[in-house]
Amino acid sequence: MKFLDQAKVYIRSGNGGSGSIAFRREKFVEFGGPNGGNGGAGGDVIVECVDGLNTLIDYRYQQHFKAGTGGHGMGQNRTGADGGDAVLKVPVGTQIFEEDGETLIADFTEVGQREVLLEGGNGGFGNAHFKSSTNQAPRRANPGLPGEEKWIWLRLKLIADAGLVGLPNAGKSTFLSAVTAAKPKIADYPFTTLHPGLGVVRAGGREFVLADIPGLIAGASEGAGLGDRFLGHVERCGVLIHLVDGTQEDVAGAYRIIQSELEAYGAGLDTKDEILCLNKTDALDPETLAERKGALEAASGGPVLTLSGATGANVDAVLYAVLESLDHAADNEQRSSQAAARDKWVP
Repeated sequence: MKFLDQAKVYIRSGNGGSGSIAFRREKFVEFGGPNGGNGGAGGDVIVECVDGLNTLIDYRYQQHFKAGTGGHGMGQNRTGADGGDAVLKVPVGTQIFEEDGETLIADFTEVGQREVLLEGGNGGFGNAHFKSSTNQAPRRANPGLPGEEKWIWLRLKLIADAGLVGLPNAGKSTFLSAVTAAKPKIADYPFTTLHPGLGVVRAGGREFVLADIPGLIAGASEGAGLGDRFLGHVERCGVLIHLVDGTQEDVAGAYRIIQSELEAYGAGLDTKDEILCLNKTDALDPETLAERKGALEAASGGPVLTLSGATGANVDAVLYAVLESLDHAADNEQRSSQAAARDKWVP
């Protein structure tokens, strides 16, 4: 299945049906009076978050969604049928934006969430509605109200606990394949990964979801390489695993490139908990390893873990560091929610 994380679609709610002008005409029934029914309501446009989807590929082949028109009212006080709803099914993590691409309409983070984006037009009143003691034979009915229409953007941001970032060929796909059952493409040239990937990591009797995105290069925030659009898939992550290729000479420069791109992207990525790792240590001698680890620690101002995704060396240490960071983030969130609850109820 192809991966698609962004789509622009046209939506339109249904028009309401018109009311009817009719009179009761039956043999031996004198002064039958008006009996024109009301029109039916137009269908709504609804977005529903469902399980079993992980891409927006369906919206590559269909970009127009129109709800049904309400049926017209008829004689004998018959109300027209309501128009059918147009339901757009999206995966967890989908965000809905206005046509400008910036105004957020809805954010779907749980299966079962539903949001009515456009409401259908109301049906018009039939002439029976206007009957009164002073107007016993009204000859008027209302047309149904028109539906609404607009273009919207669908954007998918993967729901993951931890995300992998780094330059191309930093070993992110190798690390993902080593700790999960995912089978990403792995090769000895840059930009092997063209689409984000997900895998479930099992460590310490627990599980968490790990996301791998295409590599960043200098100027990605300005569109260089594959750009920084895929960084949206790690916005929701609790912790970032920053892999640096230990076989390159300027490991500190590689670290600064990624940090500057995260800062330029914004959305709080540069402030997330980060586990900095020097990868591909199996290709380094002890002296070179110590030198480059020291350079990376000096550039980052924090600890650096060493590992080899190819051989699995020290991979478990990285996974346990991720679990510890996720637990710390969960504790902070719980304390914040408890403090907010206390502030709310303090007289």
